[in-house]
Amino acid sequence: MEIELGRAKRARRAYAFDDIAVVPSRRTRNPEDVSTSWSIDAYSFGIPVLGAPMDSVMSPRTAIMLGQLGGLGVLDLEGLWTRYDDPEPLLAEIAALPADGATRRMQELYSAPIKPELVRDRLAEIRAAGVTVAGALTPQRTQELYETVVAAGVDLFVIRGTTVSAEHVSSVDEPLNLKKFIYDLDVPVIVGGAATYTAALHLMRTGAAGVLVGFGGGAASTTRATLGLHAPMATAVADVAGARRDYLDESGGRYVHVIADGGVGTSGDIVKALAMGADAVMLGVALARATDAPGRGFHWGPEAHHAKLPRGRRVEVGQVSSLEEVLYGPAPVADGTANLIGALRKSMATTGYSDLKEFQRVEVVVAPYASSH
Repeated sequence: MEIELGRAKRARRAYAFDDIAVVPSRRTRNPEDVSTSWSIDAYSFGIPVLGAPMDSVMSPRTAIMLGQLGGLGVLDLEGLWTRYDDPEPLLAEIAALPADGATRRMQELYSAPIKPELVRDRLAEIRAAGVTVAGALTPQRTQELYETVVAAGVDLFVIRGTTVSAEHVSSVDEPLNLKKFIYDLDVPVIVGGAATYTAALHLMRTGAAGVLVGFGGGAASTTRATLGLHAPMATAVADVAGARRDYLDESGGRYVHVIADGGVGTSGDIVKALAMGADAVMLGVALARATDAPGRGFHWGPEAHHAKLPRGRRVEVGQVSSLEEVLYGPAPVADGTANLIGALRKSMATTGYSDLKEFQRVEVVVAPYASSH
């Protein structure tokens, strides 16, 4: 239903995860009988969790840890780990910066050049641990570095920006031809963000294996304040899931995975993202709260140190527990920031669903008493 904002503009009502809730059905199950497994292309995972490519969340070590715990760690190949031989002192420095100087100092640190040999070495380190290897580049850097990434033996390639379109127009440089790039690349590609049915459908038609949903909704993002862009995630995920359904028919059976990326900060958000049609979630702040996360209780994304127009900030998120306990418990708190997978299992069991694909059919209601974002 559209709402009239004024004589010349109408708008559609959109919903955030805080606006909705899942509803139990007539059947319940034991949490032990629920499967949280997920697979994309030839790769299978025990949990539907990707670690966001942010320096406060994923290092080679934490990407390995997440892989060993059943998820997929995605390394930011434009982060400190590919600019410096030893970024640990710099990560500690960022965590210790005063709030009023953090942005400028991060801009300085991230102005160092990316070293292709470090891209190779970091991915090789993850590969040597025997887990699935995934790395992320922005569309602007993909042409420059993808050959290095593929030669290093990446299993899944992620192209991630604030928003990525299949039809980028530029008068300054040659834009990335996404369809040709994916066709020529012998590696599954996950691409995003997208927040509308049409944008997602176009990305699916490029041959992407997965589409990231969301922009401007993360805990460390100020995209809404700086650019006026925001996508209430419940509606965005449902719209992109609709594009997946229609593309499945259009393509004669090709299934493209929908991955919620942004605004997924608690176990309740994970539950709601999957209920709205996501196949998996990409977690930033939820994993940045781990005591072994590289951010040391702080969280920031690549937008926070943009050279000309920062669209994010470094935020203090605190430390809840180890990465293993953040995912599997036992939870030392009752606010949805720990034992994320245990909570997901409990919700699926309470609503009577045995696997993630079935859970996408769960009944959802709008909760009018919740505040909108």
